[in-house]
Amino acid sequence: MGAKRTRGQRAGLSRERVLEAALGLVERDGLGALTMRRLAAELDIEAMSLYHYVPNKDALLDGLVERVVERAVDAGPEGGTWREALRGYALAMRRALLAHPEVVPLLAGRPALTAHTMSTVEAVLGTLREAGFSPAQGLRMIHAITGLAIGEAAVQAGAGPDPLGPDAVDAEAFPLLAAAVQGGAADLDGRFEFALAALLDGFAGAVRE
Repeated sequence: MGAKRTRGQRAGLSRERVLEAALGLVERDGLGALTMRRLAAELDIEAMSLYHYVPNKDALLDGLVERVVERAVDAGPEGGTWREALRGYALAMRRALLAHPEVVPLLAGRPALTAHTMSTVEAVLGTLREAGFSPAQGLRMIHAITGLAIGEAAVQAGAGPDPLGPDAVDAEAFPLLAAAVQGGAADLDGRFEFALAALLDGFAGAVRE
């Protein structure tokens, strides 16, 4: 086997390629497996070459969050009404997080404030302002939608078998709960859609007040 390449330029590296390799490693082997040395081995380079693209592991973890959030932002709809914009953003965010469950725990303390994500937020705020919401209201709405998506993704990412399966509840002892479960109330997609619709309806009421 040849010597590992020591210069990122020779290896054809970029920050994007480093982050993609890190994301693949995390999804395959877990967040605990991610070290600068292990990532360098994945890329077949010396560990020191990584520091040209990510100065330390914290910056690498920040980059993972940025990567996943930017995918959600890019997958969101363009144009449409304010409800369509927020709903599309929420669904895209949840899909991106469920596709990368190992990254979900990182989001609580690592906001992805890149120029790319902020330009999207700016565009959504413009749509909301045209609908009658103030910039402050709009940002609070985006935060609420983001929190819902992260929370639901975190629950689903860590969930085992559904404890509220169709036969898990004694219908005689708990008739209302059993009826709710039989009616699909425990369905994760349905639960998310219900909460999202309730938020959007609440936002619509706020602009009328």
